[in-house]
Amino acid sequence: MSDGKLRLGVNIDHVATVRNARGSAYPDPLRAARIAEAAGADGITAHLREDRRHISDADIEGLMETLTLPLNFEMAATDEMQAIALRHRPHAVCIVPEKREERTTEGGLEVAREENKLAHFIAPLREAGCRVSIFIAADRPQIEAAHRIGAQVIELHTGAYCDFHAEGRFDERDKELERLGEMAAFAHSLGLEVHAGHGLTYDTVQPVAAFPEVMELNIGHFLIGEAIFLGLDPAIREMRRLMDEARG
Repeated sequence: MSDGKLRLGVNIDHVATVRNARGSAYPDPLRAARIAEAAGADGITAHLREDRRHISDADIEGLMETLTLPLNFEMAATDEMQAIALRHRPHAVCIVPEKREERTTEGGLEVAREENKLAHFIAPLREAGCRVSIFIAADRPQIEAAHRIGAQVIELHTGAYCDFHAEGRFDERDKELERLGEMAAFAHSLGLEVHAGHGLTYDTVQPVAAFPEVMELNIGHFLIGEAIFLGLDPAIREMRRLMDEARG
């Protein structure tokens, strides 16, 4: 999975959010996954939250049964989610922080403070053949801790960079981008595979995509939003084009 091409993982959570708003069977996240594959996605990301606010257990079952792309299963570090992951054995699991009251994942996982607990948590997942990713801020101690506990992958949280851009705080944006680049290089030097994601848009993706150490971007909410206006296939194809242009 590390042939040098920048991969695009499409997060389908918010297809399920729209479906659940009416309690209907549509729009179907599995259909979104198939469209994403045809449009050039390299993987599908889905976050099964404790409160099941978007992706459901049945969605995960369906994805594991029908998906031909690798599934990146986002999950909190709980016994319930560990048991679900061990039952399905997805290609990858990404451990993320989760608070019931938050709208979306806020910030990266606190690895350094929970190092021993997380090391024991991820060991069975690795033994089951899942690639373990840790979603963290671009922070050296967190990256070092992720490496020590045996994670194969880190996903750098790009939310602050994207927020600074959206708010017009360009000096802060540029500093955060510089930090992301430095920490991507540092993580790569430790032998970790580097991914990035959260809040990326057409306007913000290219500087992150240009980092040579970054192997995968996971993007969801923006693409589902653009799909309302463009359609999901063209929305993904444009993101793929921008990523390839930045990397080229």
